[in-house]
Amino acid sequence: MPTYTWVGKTREGLSKKGVIVAADVDGAMTTLRAQAITPTSVKPKGKDLSEIFPFLQKGVRIRDLVIFTRQFATMIDAGLPLVQCLDILGTQEENATFKKVILQIKGDVESGSTFSDALGKHPKVFDRLYVNLVAAGEVGGILDTILSRLAAYLEKNDKLRRKVKGAMTYPAAVTVIATVVVVVMLTKVIPVFEKMFKDFGGTLPAPTQMVINLSHFLQAYILYMIIGLGVIAYGLKRYYGTTQGRLVMDTLFLKSPIFGSLLRKVAVARFSRTLSTMLSSGVPILDALEIVARTAGNVVVEREILMTKSSIAEGKTIAEPLQGSKVFPGMVVQMISVGEQTGAMDAMLGKIADFYDDEVDTAVDALTSLLEPLLMVGLGGTIGCLLVAMYLPIFKIADNVV
Repeated sequence: MPTYTWVGKTREGLSKKGVIVAADVDGAMTTLRAQAITPTSVKPKGKDLSEIFPFLQKGVRIRDLVIFTRQFATMIDAGLPLVQCLDILGTQEENATFKKVILQIKGDVESGSTFSDALGKHPKVFDRLYVNLVAAGEVGGILDTILSRLAAYLEKNDKLRRKVKGAMTYPAAVTVIATVVVVVMLTKVIPVFEKMFKDFGGTLPAPTQMVINLSHFLQAYILYMIIGLGVIAYGLKRYYGTTQGRLVMDTLFLKSPIFGSLLRKVAVARFSRTLSTMLSSGVPILDALEIVARTAGNVVVEREILMTKSSIAEGKTIAEPLQGSKVFPGMVVQMISVGEQTGAMDAMLGKIADFYDDEVDTAVDALTSLLEPLLMVGLGGTIGCLLVAMYLPIFKIADNVV
């Protein structure tokens, strides 16, 4: 629905202005009057640059979603009407993209849609997990409780994501810096030494000649190498977009010697936290497993969860199909089994998630401690070898002079 800017007055005579989503101008004016506001001006909102050029649109961060959910839960708990909550949150939202989404949701709710249906129209912002939990909260009359659980879940999930991202970012950044330094030395510094050595004449030591040959190769083919790397990256991205490619790549990620163990722990933590949140919110187990599988982020994990769902549909327990899993350790399977037997599955899954959150913390710290010296030694060793190779002829010339 279109967006309109409005100016009006309250019953007390105070001037107010804002933005509203409605089917047309008459609909916007009717909605404003229902809110005890007498509109004096209602005009279609002009297009922003971000609407003309989509790539300029600011995305909705998880942090924005957490703040929205937490504030919404507080307002609902305080007894404010749903539409008024959306109006307040939409008006104060600084992210233009998220502001537009909130106001569109408000317009849909005013038009008679349920809150969960209105959220479902924006899958890029509110995923299936969010929409289904809100739907469960609406049916059970515990929307404030559900929103509080959602906010806590999103905060912990965001914290977990940032930990993993931080662990991946450091080695990537050092590798890029090391590559740039080595390329600059080979293309800019080494040619200066080569010219100096030619002026001196004589035969160069083997290490020096190898470095100079590498410099010649890099200067001649660096453009082709950059293009080749770009083509390879694009090809891998396209391959990962296929069903088979994603299965192969995700399997390799989980089996990788350095990051595989960390990714498995992250998968277990995310699975446990998500399923615990959904079960404690009253979502049926089969629906919960379907949503957890689709939000797993790894196709290998997704397949194991969907296999578990199929087994439950046949009358088996959750623990049975997870026996011998390549992702879920035996301890986790045993704890899930105990949770099923005691009828406290959501609480047990929460304990598993807390444990593996700590495990991820420990793994990230250990990984950083391991990679930092290795990367520093690798970078220092590479630059040191280049410098030694360049100074060998100078030492040779000095010996001849003496």
